[in-house]
Amino acid sequence: MRLGSLVMAAGCGLLTAVAVPSFSSAQRAGAATPDTAYDPVQPLVDRLDLERYKNTIKGLAQFGDRRQGTKRNRDAVDWIEAQLKQYGCQNVERITYQYNPAPPGQRGGRGRAPVTSPNGRGTPGNGPGGSRIFSDMRERGGNNDSLSQPDPAIRAINMEPTTPGERQEVICMKVGTKYPNEMYIIGGHMDGIGWGQAVNDDASGSAIVMELARIFSMPDVQTERSIRFALWNNEETGLNGAHAYVDQRGPMQGKESPPGSGKYPEPKWLAMIQHDMMMVDHGPPTADGKLAPTQRPEADINIEFASTSKFGDESMKLAFFWRAANEKFATHYPASVGPHMTNTDSDPFKDLVPSLSLRENERGSQIGGNWDPTHHQPTDVLTTFNDKDYMLGLTSAQTTLGAVGRLVGASVQK
Repeated sequence: MRLGSLVMAAGCGLLTAVAVPSFSSAQRAGAATPDTAYDPVQPLVDRLDLERYKNTIKGLAQFGDRRQGTKRNRDAVDWIEAQLKQYGCQNVERITYQYNPAPPGQRGGRGRAPVTSPNGRGTPGNGPGGSRIFSDMRERGGNNDSLSQPDPAIRAINMEPTTPGERQEVICMKVGTKYPNEMYIIGGHMDGIGWGQAVNDDASGSAIVMELARIFSMPDVQTERSIRFALWNNEETGLNGAHAYVDQRGPMQGKESPPGSGKYPEPKWLAMIQHDMMMVDHGPPTADGKLAPTQRPEADINIEFASTSKFGDESMKLAFFWRAANEKFATHYPASVGPHMTNTDSDPFKDLVPSLSLRENERGSQIGGNWDPTHHQPTDVLTTFNDKDYMLGLTSAQTTLGAVGRLVGASVQK
């Protein structure tokens, strides 16, 4: 396999040039001729399974919406930790931080698209992340009405309100054999809101992270570079868990501890890739705000970077590398690239390393235009979605596993 170079060099010294596999000219041109050369990452992608992915989502959904600051959130954190340990993921840890928000009347927003009326209709204009919304639809605000959840069992699970105080989130790592001091961060957020089961937002993204952790942690899998798997908390309140990780772990990057041990508790960050809402690309809602029952024929994965960030150019190159991996490894849905990454846990990283966000739709122009009416609603439950929805999430897992597998030099040892 020929090697190319995805240059991630920056004057601040946070990154070095990383050699990565390149794709053939026929692949870059979109030619129909299949690549028949053996790829050491393909056997790993083949280990992804739709039923396993669905079961991981169901495991998270048992804790309802997993709202931060509740027992159901803490129980979900415990469950995630137990699963990662069962997979054999190395260095399973918890990040601990405090979340003590100001009273409701004093809190700032997260830059969500404005909602101009109860039915979500507005006027064309700007959306989150510098995007443009061309329709007159806007995403609805998050549901806070318990009685809007018709399932009494789900309503009962979600009854406990959030309280300020200590928060925790789980991380683990696949340690590289050749460059243990460098790593890629793969993230998804495990908390949700809306009085549903937070199946799409964001069990679908967290399940991708957990499934990749499971596969990369198998005893016959080896990687040259390290991979961090992170299940962020407090995404819905302002990315607090991701910010806590950046604040606590950022200064530790690349430091050997103890000296001479060859161990790096926090390898140097090479890039961060977030997965957030991965299952619904049914197209724009109808005039009454309803979602089409099945995925649209044009459904795709949206890979977004922040063009205005310090690493905008490097992130753009990384985004197209992810898109090329989709063409190589994905079995069902294509991917597209956009420049308006926003409102997710990659945001705290975007001025530190190349950063991406994978979603079901563009966060600004499409989700901001109410393309996912289940977003933060009581309809974000298991019974809303079908296998075509779950397959969109699995295709995203195939894409990221293929891309990061190539970047870290992954292979199956015989």
